[in-house]
Amino acid sequence: MPQHMALKGDLELRARIKPLVELFDAEWVSAARDLDTWPGARDSARLRIRRDGARQARKLYSPAVLTDERDREVLREMTSHGMQVRITATPLPQGTVFIDRRTMFLTDPTHSTSAAHGPRHRTYTMSVEPALVSGAYALFEAAWETATDLAAFFDADRPRIDAQTREVLYALGSGMTDATASRELGMSLRTYRRRVAELLVALGADSRFQAGMRAGQLGLTRG
Repeated sequence: MPQHMALKGDLELRARIKPLVELFDAEWVSAARDLDTWPGARDSARLRIRRDGARQARKLYSPAVLTDERDREVLREMTSHGMQVRITATPLPQGTVFIDRRTMFLTDPTHSTSAAHGPRHRTYTMSVEPALVSGAYALFEAAWETATDLAAFFDADRPRIDAQTREVLYALGSGMTDATASRELGMSLRTYRRRVAELLVALGADSRFQAGMRAGQLGLTRG
């Protein structure tokens, strides 16, 4: 089999991916903007979470996946069966799937679903070239390490901060002085310091450093 292969349409994709999907003990890692990585991706996820191999699966999504309640239910089902799911603000392609770190499938972002042509016209690339797969996998790992666990987004105690408070949070992380930050944000020094104090209370932090650490843990510093 060639190391790179273009797959034209969903039928070719299914033919290549089905034998790999059926490997119960395979490590399954994917990154995508939403649950439509490929046609039937939702059903495939549900199938895997009912298998022992589900605990070897990791899913990385953009925040867009949280906008639909049906998708949120699928995500909850994934995690309840042992899948690891994280949300990242890092821009993600439509779909990247790694199986056992040896095989990679990429969805061509220029051929995504459209009302005019439909998902069957999407194209994909399959690669087993070691250097390419390992390099892409390393990028996935980097994004995974800075992503936020799904549970944090469903946590009722997770602070909800508005756009201006988020700007204050960014200013704190930038190392700017209070005077500089207040000017940058177009507010008085007194108002800026009041917003900082409110932010510390919201995050349950005793210091600005602790606030930054807490915000990072909750994913509040990443969009």
